[in-house]
Amino acid sequence: MSEKINANQDNDRQITLVDEQGNEELFEILFTFTSEDYGKSYVLLYPAAVSDDDDVEVQAFSYDADADGGVTSSDLHEITDDDEWNMVQGVLNTFLSDDRLSGE
Repeated sequence: MSEKINANQDNDRQITLVDEQGNEELFEILFTFTSEDYGKSYVLLYPAAVSDDDDVEVQAFSYDADADGGVTSSDLHEITDDDEWNMVQGVLNTFLSDDRLSGE
């Protein structure tokens, strides 16, 4: 996926990502968090078109929000550092294993 993002005005928990070929895919925002260690904010997304029985592939990006908290097309960044990715994976694993956080 490219770094192009379109916020869905009707549901602020959904984001449309556009790949390099111009294909759009709607994603749900699983959660966001900020890491003091890396000084960045992160968003974790999953495809909106999955059923409850499907395995879900979660995608993670760091992002830069404007002063109002909005995110624009150039604000998503791929995570390329292995240590940073391991930190994000650890936060996701904690989220998924804690019923109070994941809502299960």
